[in-house]
Amino acid sequence: MNTATFALRDTTTMLRRNLRRGGRYPVGLAVVIGVPLVLLLLFVYVFGDTLGAGLGGQSAGRADYINYVFAGILLIAITGSPQSTAISVAMDMKEGIIGRFKTMAISRASVLNGHVLGNTIQTMVGLVVVVGIGLAIGFRPTAGVVEWIAATGLMVLVTIALTWLAVALGLFAKTVEGASNLPMPLVLLPFLGSGFVPTEGMPAGLSWFAEYQPFTPIMDTLRGLLLGTPIGSDWAIAVAWCVGFALVGYLWSIRLYEREPVSG
Repeated sequence: MNTATFALRDTTTMLRRNLRRGGRYPVGLAVVIGVPLVLLLLFVYVFGDTLGAGLGGQSAGRADYINYVFAGILLIAITGSPQSTAISVAMDMKEGIIGRFKTMAISRASVLNGHVLGNTIQTMVGLVVVVGIGLAIGFRPTAGVVEWIAATGLMVLVTIALTWLAVALGLFAKTVEGASNLPMPLVLLPFLGSGFVPTEGMPAGLSWFAEYQPFTPIMDTLRGLLLGTPIGSDWAIAVAWCVGFALVGYLWSIRLYEREPVSG
């Protein structure tokens, strides 16, 4: 077997390891599903009529608002998943297993790839549940097959990008507790963007931040794909942010991983 085949085999082994760990500690999947659903029910059934009326039009209300807010809910589900990855990586560091892995005849990249792929699969499973419940309570997308494929691809890309960043944060953190806190700002950004209300209705300073922060073009692109609203250049900006996050996370992770001493 060549090097690529060995790397693929080792990555598959590490992926199975992380999926089994996820099965034993399902709190990560619970966060991906539970927190977005609580927020969805809260904003739709408590604030939906009021916020929906603010979207424009006399007939706008709860039904319009659930369609608007759902892109933000999907992104909150995605941004909730890096925390469990950072914790898992930090646990591996604390237990010394990463140092032991480096003494074994396995592809070094496979250890980190296993974390990234495992979290991506877990997040996608959670998103399927979130979308299913959203459809059950009134979310009505107009997307066709092509648009759903594009939206799914964007969600996968965002998940991979943020997971690589979470891997780096887990390697960087000195403790497991620290690793659990470092990804928390990612969860807040959708609230400070176009996830729940249009950015043009915000105060000037906040509106500027919301318009140019990374997650607003991602949410606007998802909303456009699922509901048929104009996307413009948002898709290109969204992809650029994702590639940037992924590249920073990957390079930072590799650097930190290589600095980890080999266990004797």
